[in-house]
Amino acid sequence: MQFDDDADLDTSQVQDARGGRIPGGGMTIGGGIVGLVALVLGLFFGIGPQELGLSSGPAPTASSRSDAQVGERCRTGQDANTKEDCRIVAVVNSAQSFWGQEFARRSRTYTPASTVFFTGRVNTACGAATSEVGPFYCPGDRKVYLDLGFFDELRSTFGASGGPFAQAYVVAHEYGHHVQNLMGTLGRSQDRLTGAGSNSVKVELQADCYAGVWAKHATTTPEKSTGRPLIERLTQADIDDGLSAAAAVGDDRIQERFQGRVTPESWTHGSAAQRQQWFTTGLTTGDVARCDTFR
Repeated sequence: MQFDDDADLDTSQVQDARGGRIPGGGMTIGGGIVGLVALVLGLFFGIGPQELGLSSGPAPTASSRSDAQVGERCRTGQDANTKEDCRIVAVVNSAQSFWGQEFARRSRTYTPASTVFFTGRVNTACGAATSEVGPFYCPGDRKVYLDLGFFDELRSTFGASGGPFAQAYVVAHEYGHHVQNLMGTLGRSQDRLTGAGSNSVKVELQADCYAGVWAKHATTTPEKSTGRPLIERLTQADIDDGLSAAAAVGDDRIQERFQGRVTPESWTHGSAAQRQQWFTTGLTTGDVARCDTFR
């Protein structure tokens, strides 16, 4: 994945709250690897923790550090080509440029969502959360929350191949949830039902499809500042990394890895094959209308 070296990055779309700590410690969600597995099975790549009754005690607010770190480090596409956090800023910029133009094409208004970088734990409108929850989108404040250390876990714990586009897939999936929120479909997952045919799974697979739609247009969506795409090149190797990440977080893969058996009745996000299938559907068609997982 190659970014335009001369493009300006818009760091106002990212809040950098890394390094925040709760004095005296405080409660964590789940606790240790057992908590990680339980939360991954129920919330991985999902919406905010409060919806599942997982919010814990007070945590530092996302606004406590503003965007100072990324504002200093991440100025151009060249920074995105060499620094991980700047790369995420660039992916956020690209995704929001695409969705803004897609909504406008449909005579709708796209409201941007901030991405919050944090370490350890963070306070959100959906409740307090720790890094154990994984990346998530909170509809209450319309923000994506991400501990960058998750990308190491994606490779070392969940067996994904890794790579820059694996990270991009994660971010694009979360912005898929934001699109669902704006379109009024995200709430369909809030019936608390699980299973291979549940609304929760359908919502997650649709977010995968939306991630694929963005990827299809990522190298052709012009930025307002330059008139050129921020992402210049995606290779088949990049796409393969994205597919590897999608498979690694399939419910069946996670269940087999952590509990030794697959229980489709408890699925919340879909199987590895389904997640790859719907990402591929979005990628090959580039058509939002083809992402109707509810039909």
